[in-house]
Amino acid sequence: MQFANPQEARDFLAAHPEVRSIELMLIDANGIPRGKLLHRDELLAIYENGRPLPSSILALTIQGEDVEESGLVWEVADADCWTYPLPGSLTLQPWRTTPTGQLQVSMHPTQGLPAAPADPRHVLVRAIDRLKADGYHPVMAVELEFYLLDKQRDANGRPQPALQSNGVRPQAPQVYGVYELEQLQPFLDDLYAACEVQGLPVRTAISEYAPGQVELTLEHRFDALQAIDEGVRYKRLVKGVANKHGLQACFMAKPFGDLAGSGLHMHVSLADENGNNLMASEDPHGTPLLKHAIGGMMATLNDALAIFCPNANSFRRFQTNSYAPLAKSWGVNNRTVSFRVPGGPTKSRHVEHRICGADANPYLAAAAILAGIHHGIQNQIDPGEEIIGNGYEQARETLPTDWLTALRALENSSWAQQALGEEFLKVFLAIKWNEFRQFMGEVGEQDWRWYLTHA
Repeated sequence: MQFANPQEARDFLAAHPEVRSIELMLIDANGIPRGKLLHRDELLAIYENGRPLPSSILALTIQGEDVEESGLVWEVADADCWTYPLPGSLTLQPWRTTPTGQLQVSMHPTQGLPAAPADPRHVLVRAIDRLKADGYHPVMAVELEFYLLDKQRDANGRPQPALQSNGVRPQAPQVYGVYELEQLQPFLDDLYAACEVQGLPVRTAISEYAPGQVELTLEHRFDALQAIDEGVRYKRLVKGVANKHGLQACFMAKPFGDLAGSGLHMHVSLADENGNNLMASEDPHGTPLLKHAIGGMMATLNDALAIFCPNANSFRRFQTNSYAPLAKSWGVNNRTVSFRVPGGPTKSRHVEHRICGADANPYLAAAAILAGIHHGIQNQIDPGEEIIGNGYEQARETLPTDWLTALRALENSSWAQQALGEEFLKVFLAIKWNEFRQFMGEVGEQDWRWYLTHA
């Protein structure tokens, strides 16, 4: 695990005497940033000696409640666990009303015990290292869809798309609408400017398939860990910029029952140590390595579904003709399948993983994807025939469509124990089962049966 050099802090403090506070954040199992707001005088000491955070910070539900069954609360006395800064993560939060810095930390592998195995970033690091040990360097990019909402609810207390600059509230999807992007220009201008300040490689903006829904893409990175770090920080940035504009950026998988869901699409290929794409081929289907990668992701999909779709709401997204896939399927230049091989130049050949909801933790999703790819390569798994045409009409093996089935599959998976780590999986499942019980208490058994048939 590589942590930052203290010179980074000295340079930042010298360059930004106006900054008085720094947001220190650690990403938890649900992908939520948790941490503290520090005074600038505390910054250098974190680089030199680390910063303790309670073990329970990695054993919280999505509501921020302790999960005693995780083993990281009372039985370890909610012990202090040392975190250290990640290189390149110290930056500004330009959306704040007063000059504020931002610093991402991660648990130290030994000084961070007993919480360190529950750090989701560690799970991804291990998955990347296993691939690199076999000569494969994962190259990744992140696409995140989200809704831009008013903080003010409608007359019925429901969330509603944000007003456009022209004072009109969007009602129609207007997918790929350029006028709709123009109406979001004040928000998008600040978003791009903030990304530039933080060094995030945000590229194309798209008006997505619902009123108020937006997607921005991030550039591929040869360093997969860098790509996912940037995806996590981008999500924090979007929420911050939206808040500055009096809006809310919503990353729920399915915030509206009658509108499109929001996905986290991950693009992945494998390169050699010199950056040459090992999936590149004149054949649009790519090399045998690409097919084995797809075969592995398909073979482990059910086991990993609770990682890709971690909440009850996640499964609402899976509907026919919704651009969310319903089956273990793959194809070339086909947006109706789970694993899409996009068109484009030979050197860009890769796979787009289209299953995750926008509510997935990017670290864990990427780790499960890469572990599935590794499994497929090691066992030379054939993905079967590609889907040509409408994948919704040709679904051979559909995905589970409820949270309970996905949680049970993850819990009983020997592959997941090896791929994600037994200690991490124990904590993660304790958190998700706790959330599941809370959900059941809220909806009741009768509504749960309805949910199972209407998800």
